[in-house]
Amino acid sequence: MKTRLVLKPGQRGTERLVKKYGAALVCVRYRYDAESGQRLKTVELIIEKTDWKPPPVRYATESLVPVQISASDLVLRAVIKAAGGRWNPDEQLWFVRYSNIAGTPMERHIPADAKPSSNAT
Repeated sequence: MKTRLVLKPGQRGTERLVKKYGAALVCVRYRYDAESGQRLKTVELIIEKTDWKPPPVRYATESLVPVQISASDLVLRAVIKAAGGRWNPDEQLWFVRYSNIAGTPMERHIPADAKPSSNAT
């Protein structure tokens, strides 16, 4: 199934749904199912609002963070090198600026108990 069109409330084609759902309407999606030959119209609704406080920032943008990569994983090693990572043989870890890997799959390789470092070789 493929989504081809996403409309926000107030755009042409959403008038009736805005009347029906009001401020709870987030968007309208048109999805196409090639197998059945059908177009499906779906809506996304807000069903609950609660207070939420974002978690504190774990690492400063320019801090050096450790990244653990298996020695045999040549692809990830190339990726971390391209991001400016440096190998620290004493700690057996790569160190890279957090801003270079923030929001990428490389973030998953930061050890859970890792502490940022201001200097790494």
